[in-house]
Amino acid sequence: MIVLAMLLSVSVAQAQPARGWTEEKCRRYAAAWEEALPRFGEPGRDFVDSHAAFLASGCRGPRAACPRSDAEVALADAMTVAALNAGIAGTFLPFACRG
Repeated sequence: MIVLAMLLSVSVAQAQPARGWTEEKCRRYAAAWEEALPRFGEPGRDFVDSHAAFLASGCRGPRAACPRSDAEVALADAMTVAALNAGIAGTFLPFACRG
């Protein structure tokens, strides 16, 4: 019984840093977004709304911000570089075009 309790406490303790790191990545990413947004023209409402939904979810999803215009592609490229520079993997990003 004691061993099981110890294993569970280790498991929970290990889960905490991952959750904290996700929140930290989201904080870093949101700060970069706020800095980059005014520098890249006027992204479309769909792109901005999809991105806002990603941020509102705590950067957990949905990943559906599809850059279509030149300004949106440039912004997505800049956010990709900013994320990588902040230690955030490319798989974290919300950019996806479906259909």
